[in-house]
Amino acid sequence: TMTIHNEEHIVDVHIRSGVYSSDTIFDYTHGYIATRLFSRNACFIMKIKKEFIPELNEIGHLAFERETMKDVYSPNNVWAQFQPGNSRLGDFKDWILYGKHIENLCMGLPLYE
Repeated sequence: TMTIHNEEHIVDVHIRSGVYSSDTIFDYTHGYIATRLFSRNACFIMKIKKEFIPELNEIGHLAFERETMKDVYSPNNVWAQFQPGNSRLGDFKDWILYGKHIENLCMGLPLYE
Protein backbone atom coordinates (compact mmCIF):
# COMPACT_ATOMS: atom_id res chain seq x y z
CA THR A 1 0.00 0.00 0.00
CA MET A 2 1.08 3.56 -0.63
CA THR A 3 0.03 6.64 1.33
CA ILE A 4 0.93 10.11 0.08
CA HIS A 5 0.99 12.95 2.61
CA ASN A 6 1.16 16.03 0.37
CA GLU A 7 1.16 18.51 3.25
CA GLU A 8 4.20 16.83 4.85
CA HIS A 9 5.93 15.92 1.55
CA ILE A 10 6.07 12.27 2.64
CA VAL A 11 5.23 9.00 0.86
CA ASP A 12 4.82 5.79 2.91
CA VAL A 13 5.07 2.48 1.07
CA HIS A 14 4.18 -0.73 2.93
CA ILE A 15 4.94 -4.09 1.34
CA ARG A 16 3.51 -7.13 3.09
CA SER A 17 4.99 -10.22 1.52
CA GLY A 18 6.20 -12.58 4.23
CA VAL A 19 9.99 -12.64 4.43
CA TYR A 20 10.17 -9.81 1.85
CA SER A 21 8.06 -7.37 3.90
CA SER A 22 9.31 -3.81 4.20
CA ASP A 23 8.33 -0.22 4.93
CA THR A 24 9.76 2.66 2.92
CA ILE A 25 9.52 6.40 3.48
CA PHE A 26 10.23 8.97 0.79
CA ASP A 27 10.89 12.22 2.68
CA TYR A 28 10.98 14.94 0.05
CA THR A 29 11.47 17.71 2.62
CA HIS A 30 14.76 16.26 3.87
CA GLY A 31 15.68 14.59 0.55
CA TYR A 32 16.09 11.00 1.78
CA ILE A 33 14.53 7.58 1.29
CA ALA A 34 14.64 5.00 4.08
CA THR A 35 13.70 1.34 3.73
CA ARG A 36 13.23 -0.92 6.71
CA LEU A 37 13.64 -4.58 5.77
CA PHE A 38 11.92 -6.67 8.40
CA SER A 39 13.80 -9.87 7.53
CA ARG A 40 17.14 -8.13 8.14
CA ASN A 41 16.02 -5.92 11.03
CA ALA A 42 17.91 -3.04 9.42
CA CYS A 43 17.33 0.36 7.77
CA PHE A 44 18.82 1.41 4.44
CA ILE A 45 18.99 5.14 3.72
CA MET A 46 19.81 6.89 0.46
CA LYS A 47 19.72 10.44 -0.84
CA ILE A 48 16.92 11.26 -3.28
CA LYS A 49 18.49 11.88 -6.68
CA LYS A 50 15.99 13.86 -8.74
CA GLU A 51 17.17 12.34 -12.01
CA PHE A 52 16.18 8.84 -10.80
CA ILE A 53 13.37 9.31 -8.25
CA PRO A 54 9.97 10.70 -9.31
CA GLU A 55 8.79 13.98 -7.83
CA LEU A 56 6.11 13.86 -5.13
CA ASN A 57 3.42 15.11 -7.51
CA GLU A 58 4.33 12.36 -10.04
CA ILE A 59 4.54 9.39 -7.70
CA GLY A 60 0.77 9.11 -7.15
CA HIS A 61 0.14 9.21 -10.89
CA LEU A 62 2.76 6.53 -11.47
CA ALA A 63 1.25 4.29 -8.78
CA PHE A 64 -2.23 4.70 -10.25
CA GLU A 65 -0.90 4.07 -13.76
CA ARG A 66 0.95 0.98 -12.59
CA GLU A 67 -2.13 -0.41 -10.83
CA THR A 68 -4.54 0.20 -13.70
CA MET A 69 -2.19 -0.73 -16.53
CA LYS A 70 -0.14 -3.60 -15.12
CA ASP A 71 0.65 -5.06 -18.53
CA VAL A 72 2.05 -1.84 -20.00
CA TYR A 73 5.80 -1.28 -19.81
CA SER A 74 6.76 1.88 -17.97
CA PRO A 75 10.34 3.23 -17.91
CA ASN A 76 9.56 4.93 -14.58
CA ASN A 77 10.06 1.89 -12.35
CA VAL A 78 12.38 2.70 -9.46
CA TRP A 79 14.82 0.02 -8.29
CA ALA A 80 17.65 0.37 -5.85
CA GLN A 81 20.27 -2.19 -5.03
CA PHE A 82 21.84 -1.93 -1.59
CA GLN A 83 25.22 -3.39 -0.87
CA PRO A 84 25.47 -3.19 2.90
CA GLY A 85 28.84 -2.66 4.43
CA ASN A 86 29.35 -1.12 7.82
CA SER A 87 26.34 -0.17 9.87
CA ARG A 88 25.89 2.12 12.83
CA LEU A 89 23.08 3.20 15.12
CA GLY A 90 21.62 6.62 14.42
CA ASP A 91 22.24 9.49 16.77
CA PHE A 92 20.80 12.96 17.30
CA LYS A 93 22.64 14.47 14.29
CA ASP A 94 21.27 11.77 11.99
CA TRP A 95 17.67 12.38 13.01
CA ILE A 96 18.03 16.12 12.37
CA LEU A 97 19.38 15.34 8.89
CA TYR A 98 16.90 12.56 8.01
CA GLY A 99 13.81 13.94 9.78
CA LYS A 100 11.28 12.60 12.26
CA HIS A 101 9.53 10.21 9.85
CA ILE A 102 12.72 8.33 9.09
CA GLU A 103 13.67 8.46 12.76
CA ASN A 104 10.35 6.80 13.66
CA LEU A 105 10.98 4.10 11.05
CA CYS A 106 14.64 3.40 11.84
CA MET A 107 15.25 4.28 15.50
CA GLY A 108 17.19 1.52 17.27
CA LEU A 109 18.07 -0.34 14.05
CA PRO A 110 21.43 -0.57 12.29
CA LEU A 111 21.67 2.12 9.58
CA TYR A 112 23.26 1.49 6.21
CA GLU A 113 23.80 4.48 3.95
